[in-house]
Amino acid sequence: MSSELNLNDLKRRMNGAIENLKSEFKGLRTGRASVNLLDPVMVDAYGSQMPINQLGTVSVPESRLISVHVWDKGLVASVEKAIRNSGIGLNPIVDGDSLRIPIPELNEERRVELTKLARTYSEQSKIAVRNVRRDGMETIKHEEKDGAISQDQQKNLADDIQKLTDDAIKSIDENTDAKENEIMQV
Repeated sequence: MSSELNLNDLKRRMNGAIENLKSEFKGLRTGRASVNLLDPVMVDAYGSQMPINQLGTVSVPESRLISVHVWDKGLVASVEKAIRNSGIGLNPIVDGDSLRIPIPELNEERRVELTKLARTYSEQSKIAVRNVRRDGMETIKHEEKDGAISQDQQKNLADDIQKLTDDAIKSIDENTDAKENEIMQV
């Protein structure tokens, strides 16, 4: 019975990696500015990594401009640095305690850059899924070694874990292909 719960937990963790990928893809808006564009950006603040939306107000005053009003003036430089170094290709302009972030026109070079970033996010998700698979395989090996399950049960569970992994990887690939098509067609 513990193995059944284990499979459900593995499936939940793999689905978490897929959901995380989808949320990162939301940040790859291509046509116009979106507050979600800054979601993957983490800022060094108060001794830890924090998302921008916890350090200021993010808004979209125009279709090609994002505005960030930072609540603590001392963090404006940190927020600017985090956005510049995030790899999303945005260059913020400091305006007092606010940042104006113009969204660049999507030329072919920028589209290619965004598809590379999408592939990077995809590979990170695949690594997370493989790590979950490894944890599951180690668990059932220990259970078999301790005599909690038979070799046949271990083999069946290993096949089930591999099927979950294959399904998760397939879902990641489908989401990545869809996002790349969206980026290239805009």
